[in-house]
Amino acid sequence: MSPDDNKAVKQTCGWAAGDALMKKYHDKEWGVPVHNDRKLFEFLVLEGAQAGLSWMTILKKRENFRKAFDNFDYNKIAKYDTRKINSLLNDAGIIRNRLKITGAIGNAKAFLQVRKEFGTFDKYIWGFVNGKPIVNKFKSLSDLPARTELSDAISKDLKKRGFRFVGSTIVYAHMQATGMVNDHLQSCFRYKEIISRYKYL
Repeated sequence: MSPDDNKAVKQTCGWAAGDALMKKYHDKEWGVPVHNDRKLFEFLVLEGAQAGLSWMTILKKRENFRKAFDNFDYNKIAKYDTRKINSLLNDAGIIRNRLKITGAIGNAKAFLQVRKEFGTFDKYIWGFVNGKPIVNKFKSLSDLPARTELSDAISKDLKKRGFRFVGSTIVYAHMQATGMVNDHLQSCFRYKEIISRYKYL
């Protein structure tokens, strides 16, 4: 088999094509089951910041977000004061939106409350899928939903707990990113690769 043939076999989801940063995210992170609380919180912050914007915009600013938000340490973020908020509003490396910034701080506080009740946020959020990823069998990008009844339910519960920027569409994006659902197309090399590597079937 020639190198070109090998490339032809290794199909990916169409949305990841054309940009190296997006492809790396697709190939290494998207859809991988995440059970680390700080990583789960990072995606909550980034997806909240994305509201109304493209994911590419957020990916390009991701490292800046990590620096600005203390590497997504929810314990520190929950204690951010007015001075820190003003500092973030002047940081051109992130999304300078007051509602999103204060939302991230409020979410850190709510996150801590969930950890206090459940032990970890991981245990809470994965409880909605009984600890096992939902494996979809989509063949086309047009088949992927923007939200589901489950994301509706999770969104409702998160809002009840004081979280903001957690509408159903954002929640479903979070589920996709953190592997609660495997939404890689069946033709994508990552679809079976993730299933095999994490042995959840």
